[in-house]
Amino acid sequence: MLTERQRLILTAIVDDYIRSAEPVGSRSISKRGDVGYSPATIRNEMSDLEELGFLEQPHTSAGRIPSHKGYRYYVDHLVPITSLAPAELEMLKTFFAEKLSALEQVVQHAGSILSHMTNYTSILLGPEVFNTSLRHFGLLPLNENKAVAIVVTNTGQVENKTVSIPPGVSVSEIERMVNLLNYRLSGIPIFKLKSEIYQEIGREMQRHVSHYEELMSILDDALDSGLEGQRLFLSGATNMLTQPEFKDVEKVKSILDLLEETPTLAKMISSVASDPGIQVRIGTENNHEAIANCSLITATYTVEGEAVGTIGILGPTRMDYARVMGILNILSNNLTAILSKS
Repeated sequence: MLTERQRLILTAIVDDYIRSAEPVGSRSISKRGDVGYSPATIRNEMSDLEELGFLEQPHTSAGRIPSHKGYRYYVDHLVPITSLAPAELEMLKTFFAEKLSALEQVVQHAGSILSHMTNYTSILLGPEVFNTSLRHFGLLPLNENKAVAIVVTNTGQVENKTVSIPPGVSVSEIERMVNLLNYRLSGIPIFKLKSEIYQEIGREMQRHVSHYEELMSILDDALDSGLEGQRLFLSGATNMLTQPEFKDVEKVKSILDLLEETPTLAKMISSVASDPGIQVRIGTENNHEAIANCSLITATYTVEGEAVGTIGILGPTRMDYARVMGILNILSNNLTAILSKS
């Protein structure tokens, strides 16, 4: 547990380093009006913070820089969610007032705005699910224990998946369930399927079909097939080249190579944003060597309570966390509002 003085000094060091990209010394911290301690006192506290793992001292300088642990503590306990400048708020207001013709256009434009405002790389995932709806669902028994679930979408996508048939469930019960599903849910967007099944179909099945819970488990398994394909949008990838940390060409190349690996990047963004709200992964928390010196901040956007996409920012660990989190909060909330009206 850090003392109040250590928290104040750590905050000052992170803020100064974010702004300058240069190691921070005790004298520069003492000159800040919000600190109020002598250079000697600050120096002692900086030594303690380094010993605790919150700061690092580059071998070329007597100043300190935040460690990944220091950034994590800053994000979790110290970062203030700052208000945007009036000009930036006006830019966002103008964007959301525009009549964009397609959902894909909304997402692409949001990514462009985000990378422009932050000077980092924006990564947006989704929402192809809006353009995909159920055309037909089939369940063909292979034997008394296995069946093949077939899902056909309005875009012509066909997904096959082998599912288990619980003991006691008859072929006639399966046929009844399939007929009910096709009658009630044909044309329903894929992202709404599971909620519709539990809210509407589930109640009807509970009244008219035996082995209700077993049949629902078959459906749940059958529809967990990757149909909710999401599309990746990148903007500002070359912004990495403007960051002082990435003067090393090989280091930047590995990051840019990752940004071209769409499946890997999409999986990474999805896993980061599996929880609601704003999520922050710092340095090695990203579990990928290429971005071990980067931070990834994400927020999900939803429609009718269902998470349908993710909006994120990739930049150096020396990121302006407060500002980026504030922008993401506004963008994700407004994307949710726009898409819910679509």
